[in-house]
Amino acid sequence: MTSPGQTSTGDSGTETKPQTADHDLPVTAAEPESPPPLRSVHTSNFPLILEQLGISLIVSTYQAGKLVFVRNDGGVINTHFRAFNKPMGMAISNHRLAIGTAQEIWEFRNLPAATNRLDPPDKHDACYLPRAAHVTGDIQIHEMAYVQDQLWFVNTRFSCLATHDLDYSFMPRWRPPFVTQLTPEDRCHLNGLALHQGRPRWVTALGETDQPGGWRDHKKEGGILMDIESQQIMTRGLSMPHSPRWHQGRLWLLESGTGSLGHVDLATGRYEPIIRLDGFTRGLEMIGNLAFIGLSQVRETAIFSGIQITERLEESKRTCGVWVVDLTRGETVAFLKFEDAVQEIFAVVALPGMRYPDLVNDNLELIGSSFVLPDAALEDVPEELRSGC
Repeated sequence: MTSPGQTSTGDSGTETKPQTADHDLPVTAAEPESPPPLRSVHTSNFPLILEQLGISLIVSTYQAGKLVFVRNDGGVINTHFRAFNKPMGMAISNHRLAIGTAQEIWEFRNLPAATNRLDPPDKHDACYLPRAAHVTGDIQIHEMAYVQDQLWFVNTRFSCLATHDLDYSFMPRWRPPFVTQLTPEDRCHLNGLALHQGRPRWVTALGETDQPGGWRDHKKEGGILMDIESQQIMTRGLSMPHSPRWHQGRLWLLESGTGSLGHVDLATGRYEPIIRLDGFTRGLEMIGNLAFIGLSQVRETAIFSGIQITERLEESKRTCGVWVVDLTRGETVAFLKFEDAVQEIFAVVALPGMRYPDLVNDNLELIGSSFVLPDAALEDVPEELRSGC
């Protein structure tokens, strides 16, 4: 169980105080006189979970055009927003962070020396600064992953997996065998990517189709899980699957159309849900026995109509946020719920060892005066200047 909520001050400077949630988990909620559109509420144990794991989270919401840094701040959750043009997939590796947006891939690097130039002072333990922006065009980048030093991503519009290449918009690497052409027609809505032993191994798609936008006709139960190595479809009949992950010897995925998290039997392809949540599940990070799951409220549009989650729950009862689920018990143990402006989540990524990170993409002075140099070159930099390198 959770401890009672606490009163604190959040990133926006608004006062917070405890409330009671429908889930019977004590929450901390922002309630200023004029509530900001980006306000959120959370269970009082969410900060403790982040603290115990030694992590923070980054959440992308293309609908709101934001990255959200989810951080423990003295026992309450601090949600820190950075603006991007439709951010979706993200990938981390060592000190690198890649973000797929509407028409670009942005790459950032953590420069710890820059943290002493952030406000408030002596609080941040990581600072991501931009290193490169690569124009891909509108290819609808979905999930991303670093494979060794190479950035792989799901190119949804061209129905393929691709890699980042400086000379081209993208380098096609693989596509489902039933997709006969490399064409920007989103034929199967390829979306999810799972690694196994450091290599791309499984993908999810919303349909087994070779027609432009053909997946839309069977979105309720036309979703598939594919094995890249064997080129075989492992599981059919899924409702809008996303976010496949290999974790603790099991293959997990989110069946978004039913709002569930479950695992797949590798021998039979059978999908077994362990929990159903009150939202469109998309975006998954797994650490130890916990799963951090993105939930989207989803509106009544042509894309989301006719699926189980919209039939099961009225729009007002669907939720947007990050839910923490115990994998053994199949139970919710904590949550962070967004209100008003944030209605859809795409990706949830953990930053190990970073309890209070920041990303700078709008401070030209800081970006322009921060430099990353090889260690050998730093020997020739005066001691008093190295704090900016």
